Amino acid sequence: MRKFTADYIYTLESEPLKNGLIVTDDDGKIVAVNESFDDNDPDITHLQGAIVPGFINTHCHLELSHLKGKIKPKSGLINFLKEVINLRDKDHKDVHKAIQTADKEMWKNGIVAVGDISNTTVTAKVKAQSPIHYHTFIEMLALDPAKADEAINKAIDTAVNFETPTSITPHAPYTLSKVLLKKLYNYCKHTTNPISLHNQESDEENKFYRYKTGDFVKFYEDLDINIDYFAPLSKNTMQTIVPILPEQQRILLVHNVYTSLKDVYMLRRFTKNIFWCFCPHANLYIGDKLPSFDFFKNSDHLITLGTDSLASNHHLSILDEMKLIHQHKSDISFDTLLRWATINGAKFLDLDQELGSIAVGKKPGLNLISHIKNNHLTDKSTVLKLI
Repeated sequence: MRKFTADYIYTLESEPLKNGLIVTDDDGKIVAVNESFDDNDPDITHLQGAIVPGFINTHCHLELSHLKGKIKPKSGLINFLKEVINLRDKDHKDVHKAIQTADKEMWKNGIVAVGDISNTTVTAKVKAQSPIHYHTFIEMLALDPAKADEAINKAIDTAVNFETPTSITPHAPYTLSKVLLKKLYNYCKHTTNPISLHNQESDEENKFYRYKTGDFVKFYEDLDINIDYFAPLSKNTMQTIVPILPEQQRILLVHNVYTSLKDVYMLRRFTKNIFWCFCPHANLYIGDKLPSFDFFKNSDHLITLGTDSLASNHHLSILDEMKLIHQHKSDISFDTLLRWATINGAKFLDLDQELGSIAVGKKPGLNLISHIKNNHLTDKSTVLKLI
């Protein structure tokens, strides 16, 4: 049995408790959440700061961890993609060690669940042995409609090698076809298959879809990939893709740097179960631009947070992502950011019965966040994993 009290406890089930008490069993399951307690109880650990649930990282690329520090920042998405393609299969001896180190870093930083993107099986063993709850999204890349079946079959074959939960997903608008999405739509009729899709990370995506112009045309030329079969659609990526995304599946749209207010409102015409994901440090690392957070505050869809990979980030810390948002958007409260970092992500990963909030019977993990001032994080804010 363990007992904790702090200046505040953010259960996310009710208003924050001032000087409340949390009691857990030895495995971390919540036994009691009390507003008051016997201050003379010697078994209580007294802490300064705020106790919050464990963090949920809805977007990561664990298999790219060995690329930390190897790609020049602020060079744009196209150059970033080229560097990943050139570097990802090199230095094989470092891959497994880097994956293990990254997994431990996330756990130390209070992350209890991760939505991770994979193209290979290299992360499977670490995920099976980790205390972190992993859901692996096996990525499909097939801009050529003729390769849609091959992409789906390869993803299904890859998923079999994971002991932890998986689903198959398209990578990004610039690497998929309508044929692939239609085949995925049919696949999703028969199984639960949450989707994670990179969305509008660069305005070049929108140019490519509207007019078949811009840097992505040159990108495919440099890769010696014929794209004669791709016809411009006079619509941006969201306007084109959302209507043909599968129904009754949880869908995560990741990055959204160039998503417009019109795009956000467009979703109201559909009944898709969509979530947003922001990865602000990666957005600055790659393209030196952040999403327009104000566009999403009144969205009908829940917002989550991700770290992206160590190829595009210096650390795998959800608290760091929260702090960066606070630096740029002081009108977003700590309470709101905390929901983005915990319960919303748990709902996307379908783990909210166990994770994401502090309630009796749950086993959410507990973090202590320091130096919160006026309901805002500060430069001095740190996270300490309690359970």
